[in-house]
Amino acid sequence: MKKISTKLASAFIISFLIMDTLLMIYLHQTITHARVDEELDRLLKTGSNHRNVLEDNYTETTLHHIILMESGGERDVVILDDSGNSVQHSLKNEEVLAPYLKKIQEEKPTEDSILPVDWNESPYLVSVHPYKVGDNSGTLVMLQSTIPIRQLVNQLNIHFILAGGGSIVVLFVVYLLLSKWLTRPLIRMKEATEQISEGFYDVDLPKFSNDELGELAASIRKLSNDLSRVKRERHEFLASVSHEMGTPLTYLIGYAKVAQRTELNDTERFNYLSIIEEEAERLKTLVKNLMDLAQMDEMTFTVKKSEFSAEQFIKDTVQLVQPAFDMKGITLLVEPVRDFSLFADRMRLEQIILNLLDNALHYSQSGSTVIVRAFQEKKHAVFQVEDGGCGIAIEDQQQIFEKLYRVEKSRSRSFGGAGLGLATVKELTEAHGGTIEVQSELDKGSIFTVRL
Repeated sequence: MKKISTKLASAFIISFLIMDTLLMIYLHQTITHARVDEELDRLLKTGSNHRNVLEDNYTETTLHHIILMESGGERDVVILDDSGNSVQHSLKNEEVLAPYLKKIQEEKPTEDSILPVDWNESPYLVSVHPYKVGDNSGTLVMLQSTIPIRQLVNQLNIHFILAGGGSIVVLFVVYLLLSKWLTRPLIRMKEATEQISEGFYDVDLPKFSNDELGELAASIRKLSNDLSRVKRERHEFLASVSHEMGTPLTYLIGYAKVAQRTELNDTERFNYLSIIEEEAERLKTLVKNLMDLAQMDEMTFTVKKSEFSAEQFIKDTVQLVQPAFDMKGITLLVEPVRDFSLFADRMRLEQIILNLLDNALHYSQSGSTVIVRAFQEKKHAVFQVEDGGCGIAIEDQQQIFEKLYRVEKSRSRSFGGAGLGLATVKELTEAHGGTIEVQSELDKGSIFTVRL
């Protein structure tokens, strides 16, 4: 998680610093150029005013006044004659004018203009103002010291360095807050997933903010609860399977040893072999149901739908179980079916109806009646199996479709169920996109309804 916070902070800080640096460079250049342009404009206007005064009244007194006005300040003035010689000036050291005189003589300006110089290297900004008064002509030169500009630039550099340092401090604080706000919840969730991977599903994640982090935490909590439930159901499943398979195996081994006794007559030996066959069939059915459920859980089975007659399907299915109902003395009644077309997997649908009928057979007493119905209800095909058996309590009705769940576990051997038939029915019904429900009252029977 530290890598994530470092990457986020690095990306944020680098992006901000790049933008901040570009903005500072832009502001620095803009402010500096504005100040230079302001000084040049003021220098040009001042030189023009002096030139105008000089042209209006060219006298020694005027020259003296112009020199006096610019003495002792940041500006200086030099009045040149037509030959480029200094008539009067306010400079403390006339030698500083030499490099500029050479440029003035080369360019020979005819109007007010700024002498092109680099203020970073030159001690002065220079403006030139040609004048002509009768026989007197020459150039008035204004010199503005660049020291104030360099001082401004130095101050800007200091302020921008302080601003940049302050930005880094602010970004560091933001990084710390970001780490606390974003990465700590992620670290908590990482620790929770590690606990889950080690088999400890009782994770305690606080409720985070109502955003993606909160949704992720809620998903992890849900995953933890689901895995805990699956683990619990798996233990119950394995324990039930072990119990269900152990019982018939114990019978098989026990009665096989008894059947091997030499003192038994044929009738006794046949009875014991019949019990062995019955328990073997029970074990076979249990294994088959377990395999069906395993295939459904792994989605390895397929539903291949085709169109067929509902009336003929019910007749063929009931015919398969009719002998078992007759042997137990239970009346199996099929209500008249108004024929309609079914579009389903015939084999899987037959498995659904047979499981429901087998469930009714096991939980109904001799002399009772089991009714089978098939009809259309709007766009649904509806199948019902109604029995007059022991019924199911309300609190058990939502659990009877779970694997290996039996309403009366103490009576499971007498009824012969392993708690897999209805779980198979539910899985196959949902594979068809349908639903199954039950209506039942204790000691009055049950009605199972499948809608496809």
